[in-house]
Amino acid sequence: MPQSPVVIGVDSSTQSTKAAFTDATTGRLLAVGRAPHRVTGEGGARESDPEVWWNALRDAVAAGLKESGVEPSAVVGIAVAGQQHGLVVLDRRGRPLRPALLWNDTRSAPQAVALTDELGGPDAWTARTGSVPVASMTATKWRWLRENDPALADATAAIRLPHDFLTERLAGTAATDPGDASGTCWYSTATGAYDPELLALLGLDEALLPPVAETGATRIGSLTAGSAAELGLPAGIAVAAGTGDNMSAAVGLGFGGAGLLDHPVLSLGTSGTVFAATRTRPASAALAGFAAADGTYLPLACTLNCTLAVDKVADLLRLDREDAAPGGEAVLLPYLDGERTPDLPAASGLLTGLRHDTTPQQLLGAAYEGAAVTVLRALDEVLRAGGLDPADPGVAARPLRLIGGGAQGRTWVETVRRLSGRALIVPETGELVALGAAALAASAATGEDPVAIASSWGTGAGPELEAVERDVETWERVGSVLDRAAPGLLS
Repeated sequence: MPQSPVVIGVDSSTQSTKAAFTDATTGRLLAVGRAPHRVTGEGGARESDPEVWWNALRDAVAAGLKESGVEPSAVVGIAVAGQQHGLVVLDRRGRPLRPALLWNDTRSAPQAVALTDELGGPDAWTARTGSVPVASMTATKWRWLRENDPALADATAAIRLPHDFLTERLAGTAATDPGDASGTCWYSTATGAYDPELLALLGLDEALLPPVAETGATRIGSLTAGSAAELGLPAGIAVAAGTGDNMSAAVGLGFGGAGLLDHPVLSLGTSGTVFAATRTRPASAALAGFAAADGTYLPLACTLNCTLAVDKVADLLRLDREDAAPGGEAVLLPYLDGERTPDLPAASGLLTGLRHDTTPQQLLGAAYEGAAVTVLRALDEVLRAGGLDPADPGVAARPLRLIGGGAQGRTWVETVRRLSGRALIVPETGELVALGAAALAASAATGEDPVAIASSWGTGAGPELEAVERDVETWERVGSVLDRAAPGLLS
């Protein structure tokens, strides 16, 4: 009996690569191959060698083939979803000139401030790009590189985002998509193209950048013979443009023009993000006004410190990550890597409210609360960006979908439930980024809408937890400390 067609969705994140082998007809997850990355850097620096990402993709595909038992001839398409914002600079052979500057590298904070001022302030930026430069954005990293290593910047023959780099290796064709491009601060969500004035401000030649495909699902080419040999896959299969990890998660949830719009999502990973798919172009200085992978928009707020920061606190206290209790009077803002939302790139962790009877478990619980309140405070702004009133009972009743690694943790789920006061839906699959990429691959192979494909697969389905009364006391205590401490005590 012939095997059903299979697509591969690649999630190339900060810490690892996952390759999801997916039945293209039903969306059934057949196997997930995994391989680790290596992140280096101290004092605000966070870098990775892009060649490590390619090697990890190769190893993850090999592991997925072995685990699934899929015949390579059954694979019909592949797409990559990657960590956003990273700056990859290449020579004329397409090889990296230096390690990539990652999204959580905060060294370009001064350049972000300078760029914001040079264009005329936050409103000028949001009118063009939907976002205000912060240290995460790729444009600030390019400005940092030009100022700190001008010879290498002059030698740069091509600039790519992480997912662009991998997609080009697969297809031999340079391409990006509107979703990931909208996180650079040199792409205009108002015009749907690179912005000539911003490129001039950055001293950036558009010829260094990849063409922007219509969507993340656009077939930009076919798997080359060389890459096919490395991956153990057939040459000629469809390669989609791919997108950023947050945009891919939205597709995996079935969010977009052919699915759900204006429903909130909270992703608990190395970073914490809250977003929604909408038809309204966002232009709020408090948010990243991204484009989505399917032609809609994805207003998003992102914090730098989420699960990794809380795990570090658990490690310092020598506690299991689930051995936590509500924080009591203690407030712990776990800003261990600086912070993006609020924009405090030089921040460090802050602990206050200690008492003689404060327990280690409460300190860990306070770290959960500090991280959760930080990202949840942006939820109302995301909804407003879609033209909604957060106080409207119908809007407030929409459940919050909880995704990412933290969504598998009991304490994370209960902390978010308690502090949001919303019903939660926790999708049964933990691989929404990879499955979103698989839907992009299926779309590239078939021409069908990727959000419609993911919706038919039901990859965003999961049990709903009823809302509980909001813990207003903790919410106000943490928020009060944050408001009083920023920026003075957090810079």
